[in-house]
Amino acid sequence: QVQLVESGGGLVQPGGSLRLSCAASGSLFSIYAMGWYRQAPGKQRALVADITSGGISNVVDSVKGRFTISRDNAKKMVYLQMNSLKPEDTAVYYCRARRAVAGSWADDYWGQGTQVTVSS
Repeated sequence: QVQLVESGGGLVQPGGSLRLSCAASGSLFSIYAMGWYRQAPGKQRALVADITSGGISNVVDSVKGRFTISRDNAKKMVYLQMNSLKPEDTAVYYCRARRAVAGSWADDYWGQGTQVTVSS
């Protein structure tokens, strides 16, 4: 089993920056695709950014140019660098790990989430 622990959330003013971290357990971290998702109150959890086991990253249009996802396989860490934060970025942010197997997905692990609040 993979365990994921997020950290780095907090309160920040609009225009500020935060870096979220996700620490993973297990010895097979490098084979997992990783993602950051967020969920605001009353809204569905949604993808923010993901990165393949090979290090290919993608971010959704609403955060493109502001957020960057990265991974460090040696440290078994995934990061979400968030710049130019806006109030609409306020949400609980979750780390996710999945394996790409036989053209589909296997396993599926989530962290507990970390709160990001963007407010003046």
